[in-house]
Amino acid sequence: MSNTPHTLGEEFPGQLERIHALKAADPRFAKVLEEYDDVNDQIHRAETKIEPTSQDNETDLRKRRLVLKDEIEKALNQAA
Repeated sequence: MSNTPHTLGEEFPGQLERIHALKAADPRFAKVLEEYDDVNDQIHRAETKIEPTSQDNETDLRKRRLVLKDEIEKALNQAA
């Protein structure tokens, strides 16, 4: 289990099977997931001071993560 908060499993409990199926079927969705993981990792590294960044950059990353999370949720709802 990852020590990074806000993983897809935490954000979308019980939907990992659907996420994996949609990822395999939709390259655009797979790219959104990849970006979400990348942004989430950047936030975690900033929060833990592994890779310190400015507060403005951290805020921008958090906003981007929310946008990506909304895109993931929308895709999951449309695929249901």
